[in-house]
Amino acid sequence: MAVTQQEIENRLWDAADELRVAMPEAQYSSVVFPLMFWKYLSDTWEHNHQEFLAQYEGLDGLSPEEAREIEYRDHQSFEIPFIHAGTVQERRASWSSILATVAQHGLGQRVRASLQAIESANPDKFSRLFGSMTWTSEAVLPGEVLASVMQAMDRTPKMHEGNMSHDVLGGAYEYLLKRFSDGSGTRAGQFFTPREVVELIIELLDPKNHESVYDPTCGSGGMLIAAANLLKAHGGRGYTLSLNGQEAVADTAGVARMNLFMHNLTEFKVEVGDTLRDPRFKKPDGSVKQFDVIVANPPYSLKWKPWTNDPRAIGGVAPQSSADWAFVQHMIASMDSKKGRAGVVLPHGVLFRGGQEAVIRKRVLDDDLLEAVIGLPANLFYSTSIPTSILVFRAPGSKPPKRKDGVLFIDASTRFTKAKNRNVLTDADIADVVTAFHSGSYGDREAGLSARFVPTTEIVANGYDLNIGRYIKQAAAEHEDLGTLIDVYNIARAERQKAEQRMLAVLSAAGIEGFDE
Repeated sequence: MAVTQQEIENRLWDAADELRVAMPEAQYSSVVFPLMFWKYLSDTWEHNHQEFLAQYEGLDGLSPEEAREIEYRDHQSFEIPFIHAGTVQERRASWSSILATVAQHGLGQRVRASLQAIESANPDKFSRLFGSMTWTSEAVLPGEVLASVMQAMDRTPKMHEGNMSHDVLGGAYEYLLKRFSDGSGTRAGQFFTPREVVELIIELLDPKNHESVYDPTCGSGGMLIAAANLLKAHGGRGYTLSLNGQEAVADTAGVARMNLFMHNLTEFKVEVGDTLRDPRFKKPDGSVKQFDVIVANPPYSLKWKPWTNDPRAIGGVAPQSSADWAFVQHMIASMDSKKGRAGVVLPHGVLFRGGQEAVIRKRVLDDDLLEAVIGLPANLFYSTSIPTSILVFRAPGSKPPKRKDGVLFIDASTRFTKAKNRNVLTDADIADVVTAFHSGSYGDREAGLSARFVPTTEIVANGYDLNIGRYIKQAAAEHEDLGTLIDVYNIARAERQKAEQRMLAVLSAAGIEGFDE
């Protein structure tokens, strides 16, 4: 009997809920995801092993070595090895084998040894997959609590392809990601971009069969998975995409790798490291590798150590106080020279802040790299309530003719539905924004959506300011957050002071006094 989505989600949450006596909800993911993936691997291996044994009964005269070779050639795609696991008795590093020892002291040690053994036995697939595994320490998670979690999780149906589809399995993983983010505030939300925002960006960039997709701040891998899912939904072959991501936090990178495997996506590469300081995807000559589709929701206004001599720094170097434009520069450098396109979610400040950011913005606009600015509603994200915007970029010279020498502005700031903890975009909201993006206009203002293509000459006349309200007047001021309004005020005040200083200098040079107030 097929396993329903609701059934597996409820059972998995029951297992996660066993952790409530030992740790805050924000930390559940570090325990639940490795255990869930371990059970998935073990159930899959054991299912394939039983199929092999059924066939092996008809094979006479094979030595154990020959039988093993046949099994791993024809039935298994990874290995679950044997370990000592802290006991004299040798055990396989499988879920069921260790579960049988839950009543014994040192359960965390045996779990850790099993996960490490699986990583070591499958270095090409599972190297560093399970993260730091600090939760296996008795001081972090008491053995009796770990036992309760494992016993509760064992009540879920067998997690193998013969019992449930990868759609169900991947959906359950996504359910837990969202549930952890909904209940734990900013910590989990830092690596989980809301599904509807991810879908909107992927719809805008429209990946095609056999293209490469790259997320330089990939978090739990949701954008990479969405690219494959969307291509499949549009009649394409999602499995043909080359999926690539980099994540600064090793444990989160492990979550991403597990997430991709759970969705039956195996053509991927997730690297660990700081993308700005140490980009892991490079060409043989040392320059950054280029991709067809680049997507990102980087950490906003991140303090960073600015580059001193980096070819990615087109137009200048972003200030130490905010790496927002540095992430954009990295994405631009990573775009394929012929058909590369990029979509990134950033706070509104990138549209109008002065200083070095203004210099970079000018260069990007002068090079005609920016295709669209889309204003989103406030309070969409788990980690911040401020309104954000999606910026869409195209490789030099690759814009459609109707988009050359200008930028499409879309105001979708009032298109949302209120939910328990945040605002959400509905399927209709996403569809209308995508329609406006492809058509370049949207005529129904009562629908809460407006679009306008603005020539670069008009933007230049406005001092390269990309504030959506300059170009779409009905962009509602009440939807701007206080921080954005303060930024606007400070910039306007500084510009007024500069203008006054220039005026006083001209008057003084002309011998006119009395205007020094």
